[in-house]
Amino acid sequence: MAFVQADGASIYYEALGGGPAVAFAHGAGGNAASWWQQVPVFSERYRMIMFDHRMYGRSQCAPENFDRGKFSDDLMAVLDAEGIERTAIVCQSMGGWTGLQAALERPDRVSCLVLSNTSGGVSTPLVAENIKVARTRFASEGFGNVALYSGFIEHHPDLAFLYAQISSLNAQLTPEVRAQMAGRDNPVTEDALSRLSVPTLLITSENDVVFPPAAIREVAALMPGAELVELPEAGHSPYFETPDAFNRTVGAFLEQHTD
Repeated sequence: MAFVQADGASIYYEALGGGPAVAFAHGAGGNAASWWQQVPVFSERYRMIMFDHRMYGRSQCAPENFDRGKFSDDLMAVLDAEGIERTAIVCQSMGGWTGLQAALERPDRVSCLVLSNTSGGVSTPLVAENIKVARTRFASEGFGNVALYSGFIEHHPDLAFLYAQISSLNAQLTPEVRAQMAGRDNPVTEDALSRLSVPTLLITSENDVVFPPAAIREVAALMPGAELVELPEAGHSPYFETPDAFNRTVGAFLEQHTD
């Protein structure tokens, strides 16, 4: 457990295990604690880096310094603090903005990229439509009731409660701050995507209502050489809902592309 200072923020992170580095970037409803079902699997073979994005979980910054555009620089500050020159990045939802930006701006430091249930900041008509609807539902229904498949909530009320508790640790994120985040999408351009050189895997889930499979297929078509896997049963959070399938899929990709 450690903190690193990065452009007006104090970023909390944890480093576990040994081997090639793999950084895990959480979504808007989570923080470093979200990866509890990945830690036992990936820390056995990899140097696993988990961190709280600025203003999430234990990371601190003033509201005026909260900017999703700084997320990838925050990750680079964590890597520098740990002496890590190159890492794979596994991203969930909002974390895709972190990973894709890092892959585009610092490909020398990214061995491969996993974008799970995220457009990574790429905007297509279907992506834009679904993000707008999802934000309205998040505000009225709560993250857990939208990000988790309804069947999962019904059959695993204990885990659905845990999901909500993890999300509640993001106490600094007031409605005003979330509105500020929503107004700074800064979409990734097709021209930028055409230069993507990092091996990339996109994961989608059949019951994801935030970034449904059709939207992720649109995004994947814009990324040169990108692979696409659709996981069954899960909603927006397969790392949490169907961790075995998620871990197998990510593990197989990392095995091919990590140093």
